[in-house]
Amino acid sequence: QGQLVESGGGSVQAGGSLRLSCVSSGYTSGGNLMGWFRQAPGTEREGVAAIYLGAGSTYYANSVKGRFTISRDNANNTVYLQMNSLKPEDSAMYYCAAGRTGKWAILNPRQYDSWGQGTQVTVSS
Repeated sequence: QGQLVESGGGSVQAGGSLRLSCVSSGYTSGGNLMGWFRQAPGTEREGVAAIYLGAGSTYYANSVKGRFTISRDNANNTVYLQMNSLKPEDSAMYYCAAGRTGKWAILNPRQYDSWGQGTQVTVSS
């Protein structure tokens, strides 16, 4: 099925920035979609941003619009999430996921069938 490996998480103060990376290896199911999700303790996993690998179209949750930017480097099988103006409520485990166009909304976790192990982001006030 392949492997997704996230990196770049850490601890920052509010207003700071982090860039997450997700490297995909051996992913051969033909998916055309990559997404970033996050999950804080006691909450459901929520979609943060997604990108179509071909056209590069991007989608964002309202809570991160204007602060986060998703991008991809297809040559290096890498997807990034640039996070600026971080807030304490952005603290969560962030997951990279791969999927394909389907019946679910683009930021619905059900649209994705391959997941990384996650990288922790902690934002202090």
